[in-house]
Amino acid sequence: MEQPIEFENLGIEHQTEVMNILNYYVENSFAAYPDKKLPDAFLGDLLEMTKGYPAYAVKMGGKVVGFSFLRAYNPLAFSETAEITYFIDKDYSGKGIGKIILDKIEGDAKNKGICNILASISSQNPHSLKFHEKNGFVECGKFPEIGEKFGTKVDVIWMIKKISHISDN
Repeated sequence: MEQPIEFENLGIEHQTEVMNILNYYVENSFAAYPDKKLPDAFLGDLLEMTKGYPAYAVKMGGKVVGFSFLRAYNPLAFSETAEITYFIDKDYSGKGIGKIILDKIEGDAKNKGICNILASISSQNPHSLKFHEKNGFVECGKFPEIGEKFGTKVDVIWMIKKISHISDN
């Protein structure tokens, strides 16, 4: 990687870049579940979901090349479990940025007292399934054919990574 990765707290100022990245995956892949482009204002909903959790615009050379966040799995219970989401600009995918993001989010999760990170992944996204497995996630559940995108039935695969608290190291 020619330039270092920077993490900036995700905010409304990242709206256009983040939504362009997300909408690429909405319109062209199974990585994002919606089947229609989302409005830029949707970033406000994401920011609301992530209150109290780490959420970042991922930058290289001042350009937003991805975004990532944790959010409560269940805001009424299970405070030691969070769900991870991250997307990388298609032109920067496959360059090791996902692993850097995962390491950063995992460190933040440990500091917050989170022991379990969940990932919800489309069965039609083998790249993501393989990435998560390679990085310590294991399948923990499957919702068969609960959605459809591009005329294809989609299972949702849940994966979990158990991490220790920072004080446990």
